[in-house]
Amino acid sequence: MPAVTRVSVVVNAALCIAVAGALVLQSPAPAAQRGAVPDGVTARAVAAAQAFLGTLNGEQRARTQLELTPAARRVWSNLPTGVPMQVGATTRNGVKLGELNAEQQRAMLALVSAVLSPSGYQKAIDIVMADEALEQTSAPRRPAGNAVRFGRAEYYAAILGTPSATTPWMLQFGGHHLALNVTLASGSTVLTPSHVGAQPAIYSLEGRSVRPLGDELDKALALMASLAPEQQKQSTLNYRVADTVLAAGQDGKVIQPEGIRAAALTAPQQAQLLDLVNEWVGMLGDTQAALRMTDVKTGLAETWFAWSGPTTKEGGAYFRIQGPTVVIEYAPQASRDSGGQPDHIHTIYRDPTNDYGAKLAAR
Repeated sequence: MPAVTRVSVVVNAALCIAVAGALVLQSPAPAAQRGAVPDGVTARAVAAAQAFLGTLNGEQRARTQLELTPAARRVWSNLPTGVPMQVGATTRNGVKLGELNAEQQRAMLALVSAVLSPSGYQKAIDIVMADEALEQTSAPRRPAGNAVRFGRAEYYAAILGTPSATTPWMLQFGGHHLALNVTLASGSTVLTPSHVGAQPAIYSLEGRSVRPLGDELDKALALMASLAPEQQKQSTLNYRVADTVLAAGQDGKVIQPEGIRAAALTAPQQAQLLDLVNEWVGMLGDTQAALRMTDVKTGLAETWFAWSGPTTKEGGAYFRIQGPTVVIEYAPQASRDSGGQPDHIHTIYRDPTNDYGAKLAAR
């Protein structure tokens, strides 16, 4: 697919609101609404979902609110508009930002904000803005007739099921390099499976450098640096992993655990590993993230950390964290224009026991 020609891209401040009219991207929810209140996230999400649906006309609502079925929930991808998804679908569920007016856009993003932590919402928006940078650099080079599109306008939201405080329903929000599948019910929120990526991996906005997944890489490198030589040897795979194994379209696939077990790590190293896991889990609000992290800690002795590639920031290494309730993969990618250097990132976060809120549905 087309790729940005350099890793660092300057994004004009005007792009924050300029796509198919005034495209709103700031967080629309007041801080008080985003605060962590036990069992409150579902109620806030239900209210935000109903408000969003209320802004749509009949045709838009019919495309946005779908039945919660196994087939519908699998329709997600990290690929851009114009490229068939891994499951074979050609169009994402729901409506996209670029076809909505300002009020509808604010309502859509208020819903996304309602189910994420402030830092999680910011990470999602940083990914969207990275894709807008990619659209601005790639559009002039795109051959006539090419259907591939990047940018803010190409991010979709769909609601699967009926927003409810007790019965499971889902919010899907995503586009290129972002696919959030959020299942809610009875005060619980599940973020798996979700793809969180970025292209470009770093860009500049109003004089500041933005790395949507910078902390993930920095913390992983710090963990590797903390390992003793024998620990590093145990953790390092003897083969290259080019991309995420459990990507979109790979529901139910199982990976054999490899690397070093967390039980073989020191207490400080285990703390580093948990802090790394929290970069994904922490996209949920504090209360829900704490519940998910408790599950991870409970299975920590049976959690594995694996590494493939150099231990330098520029090396493009793959890593994986795999435990009873968590699988995280981080896989940097190089485009044809990057000179072999990783200029965008793929990651996947799954819970083998609870993808798509399987435990919520079983209640």
